[in-house]
Amino acid sequence: MKNEKKATRQSYGEALLELGKKHEDVVVLDADLSTATKTSIFAKEFPNRFFDIGIAEQNMMGTAAGFATCGKVPYVSTFAMFAAGRAFEQIRNSICYPKLNVKICATHSGITVGEDGATHQCIEDIALMRAIPNMTVMSVCDDYETKWAVESIYKIKGPVYLRLARLETPIIYDENQKFEIGKAIEIGNGKDATIFATGVTVNEAIIAKELLKTKGINARVIDIHTIKSIDEEMIIKCAKETKVLVSIEDHNIIGGLGSSIAEVLASKSPAKLIRLGIQDSFGRSGKAEELMEKYGIVSKNIVEAIEKNGNL
Repeated sequence: MKNEKKATRQSYGEALLELGKKHEDVVVLDADLSTATKTSIFAKEFPNRFFDIGIAEQNMMGTAAGFATCGKVPYVSTFAMFAAGRAFEQIRNSICYPKLNVKICATHSGITVGEDGATHQCIEDIALMRAIPNMTVMSVCDDYETKWAVESIYKIKGPVYLRLARLETPIIYDENQKFEIGKAIEIGNGKDATIFATGVTVNEAIIAKELLKTKGINARVIDIHTIKSIDEEMIIKCAKETKVLVSIEDHNIIGGLGSSIAEVLASKSPAKLIRLGIQDSFGRSGKAEELMEKYGIVSKNIVEAIEKNGNL
């Protein structure tokens, strides 16, 4: 892990620019938030392929669907609350039902939006998006993973929801890391416990892994960047090989990463799963790091959960 930090929304903007240079069919749509979503980076270089729809997110999704029917590959951006929330019906009926090639890249997800408060802290978007047929759902954790995802989703045909964050997080990977949509990344091979994480919580999981090591507990971290379709093989493998399973996410524990893993375990390899996340409550205004601690999604919560439930 490197000391450098970067928000995945910034990496997204940079990756969009490089993608636009390679593919002339890429168009970018935003809803009056291009400075925050970092699509302004693309807009500056390709003004004729950038469309600011204004504060009209539902219309933006319909417009993106129209672009897709004409052979363009639209990357659509706004805050997660306005994408997954306000425009849900248009995503469902205008994009996913006809399985159109639209990439919805939502920034400012989770409670780590911070001071914007509960109204802007979307902790339900993974649940909403993965429940729609034909939708691929992804949540990335660092600079390299984001840039890889932006390019990789161009290559698959059909709707994608890519979850991005406002909070700056450490760069975990490097250019040598192998990425594949639908395949989780295993960090370490500890036999005592497995920590499943996604997005901003991957870094917390890695910190917890090192803390547990000092206590003689060997844990592995599984970065689940693709939540739908999820890597069932990896989940089953971890259930069979490790004594304790923990999931952690900046999302409601209902319908998110933990629920996705629990569904696999229930049908394929029954095992107890400890789910850490937002415990079915709304967020509140505050600094992102303080909110992560308040809502129990930092490394110490992982360590406590494993020590309490592991009999290690």
